[in-house]
Amino acid sequence: MSGNVYEDLKLLNNKLDNLLSLYKNLRNEYQELKKADENLKIILEEREERIKELEIKYERVKLSGALLGDGVSAGEARKKINELVREIDRCVALLNR
Repeated sequence: MSGNVYEDLKLLNNKLDNLLSLYKNLRNEYQELKKADENLKIILEEREERIKELEIKYERVKLSGALLGDGVSAGEARKKINELVREIDRCVALLNR
């Protein structure tokens, strides 16, 4: 019977070693995925910032094209100018507080 207990302990020890090995591998994989996630978040933030910059540039080009009369309606140009004036007025009001 003592041989059977020895075999059971040896089997349990092997299973424990396997579990520990799997745990270490999963922990390493988790760390790598965490780093990749952080890198992707940084890339995403950079891309979002670039999109914002391009949208601003596009609006400026669109406005300048409207002012030059390259096919964009004058009404749209007036609307954009009015929006800008209102935004400037809001900024001035905030500065006066």
